[in-house]
Amino acid sequence: MNTALAISFALASAVCLAWGAERQGGAVRRDHGQEGLGARGMLALLRHPRWLFGLVLMGLGTVLNVVALALAPITVVQPIGALALVITTLLGASASRTRISRRLGLSVLACLVGSFGFVLLGVKVRNDAVAVTEGQTRVVMILTAAAIVGLGAVSAALRRRIPAFGYVIGAGVLYGLVAVQVKLIASSLMLLPHRSAQSIWEWALNEVPWLVVLGVVAAAVLGGWFVQQAYSSGPPDLVIAGLTVIDPFVGVAVGIAVLNELKPGFPPLIGVAMGLSAALAMVGVLALARFHPDAQRSPAGDPELLKQP
Repeated sequence: MNTALAISFALASAVCLAWGAERQGGAVRRDHGQEGLGARGMLALLRHPRWLFGLVLMGLGTVLNVVALALAPITVVQPIGALALVITTLLGASASRTRISRRLGLSVLACLVGSFGFVLLGVKVRNDAVAVTEGQTRVVMILTAAAIVGLGAVSAALRRRIPAFGYVIGAGVLYGLVAVQVKLIASSLMLLPHRSAQSIWEWALNEVPWLVVLGVVAAAVLGGWFVQQAYSSGPPDLVIAGLTVIDPFVGVAVGIAVLNELKPGFPPLIGVAMGLSAALAMVGVLALARFHPDAQRSPAGDPELLKQP
């Protein structure tokens, strides 16, 4: 029963994420084209009904995905979430009245197969029973801070010259680190049921990793900024593809390399298969960035895009 309910939530989440990406991407590209977003542009989007509707859908999709993960294993939920890429591609083709080409279809298929394979194989070699130490938490915090500072500096210095794919990579890295940090916070919250009411305040002050919480907020904000910049110069399909591919790659890699979530004695063949799956998915994202119709023309001059409400 729980698994069936989780599948329903995951499917609803995929629809919300895809529809939200299409709404936000269309709003950004219609008003800003390929000029990129500045502070004024972001403030303007906060008053844009279509963009706000997309934001609500994205938030709802995230909540539904969290609920699905609470009800079923990641091996059930994560592959379903990748269907957001297919839905986004279909929505984009319908909105622009264009036919899905063979190259575009193969690009999407490569993303899906590579992502599914990587996640499913990664779950097989991860040891989730390992307790997280303070030293590992510090390493994750350092990696997150380095990513925020490094990617933020690159964005500030080269903002006009970064392609949509570059912003997608940055957002995927940041969101992957956010997922790892959320796990660290969840590990701390697991102690709550064992606390008395009198000690909850002391627990919150002394045991909740507030620097990790700050890192989650900072990485999520910068990742959201990158997503909006990617919308201004690339199709929503590319954004969703990048996030559904790069995000889990980063999360699994950090979990294995830093949190020691690697089962002892796993077959080396699985490691090779994971590498091949990652390569296939990245090839799919690169092909999507190259062959997508919206990536080959100027959004500012796309008459179909300008007609969208």
